[in-house]
Amino acid sequence: MLDDEKTRASAWFRQLRDDIVASFEGLEDSHASGPFSDMAPGRFEVTETKRQSDDGSDAGGGLMSVMRGGRVFEKVGVNVSTVYGSLGEQAQRAMAARGIPGMESDPRFWASGISLVAHMQNPHCPAVHMNTRMFWTPHAWWFGGGSDLNPCLEYDEDTAHFHSTQKAHLDPHGSDLYDRLKAWADEYFYIPHRNRARGVGGIFMDDRNTGDWEADFALTQDIGRAFLPAFVPLVEKRRETAFDETHKDAQLVHRGLYAEYNLVYDRGTKFGLATGHDANAVLMSLPPFAKWV
Repeated sequence: MLDDEKTRASAWFRQLRDDIVASFEGLEDSHASGPFSDMAPGRFEVTETKRQSDDGSDAGGGLMSVMRGGRVFEKVGVNVSTVYGSLGEQAQRAMAARGIPGMESDPRFWASGISLVAHMQNPHCPAVHMNTRMFWTPHAWWFGGGSDLNPCLEYDEDTAHFHSTQKAHLDPHGSDLYDRLKAWADEYFYIPHRNRARGVGGIFMDDRNTGDWEADFALTQDIGRAFLPAFVPLVEKRRETAFDETHKDAQLVHRGLYAEYNLVYDRGTKFGLATGHDANAVLMSLPPFAKWV
């Protein structure tokens, strides 16, 4: 049943959430000059989420933490959840189609993870996404997730820093791992109907089960640990940069790409809605404003 492993994974995702929330509120406090610095520093609003099975029994939940209208972050959500129960028919079919054994006869599941999306005030600061998760069924377990950078105004040195930081955290787990997860992210975060990527990439994995739970959990932890050093220096570098309406317009148009991807393709969005999780928590990734032209 992996009960101890489930407890450890769930606790890790919560600790990572706490570290990120503290770091982001620190960015709000330290933004003392430049655009939006005259505003009050933003703070996260934290809401407990609950999920019920069809029979009304407890099916888990989590914390939805959202900051809106900050000095640095226009909207950022950092959610953690641990949910369990039985998959509905639609989700059960989707899992079976991915080759998860035993789903046809036993739809029980357990899942825990963290999901983050940040939309920035200053268009020179890149938007970003990160999630990591563990999934269990009676016949299988696996880890998944990653992070990717979504700037509307691209800086080659920012992209290089984001990727090099991730590579440094992945290299101890295998010299070829970063290249494989980068290629996976390039494929996963592609928007077919726009014939383009939604950003400048990152790393991504799913169905990670080498048979060594400790090793796969350690990798998942390092994907999470890479996030703040990969992202925070970019915000600190760009948050004081002046911008004009053309920059803001580019940001709003780019956010439209992000919204399209999350509503049409994102596997986590589909799973969250299909399993009855709080819709506000599932859709917290959507930007506060976007534009289509």
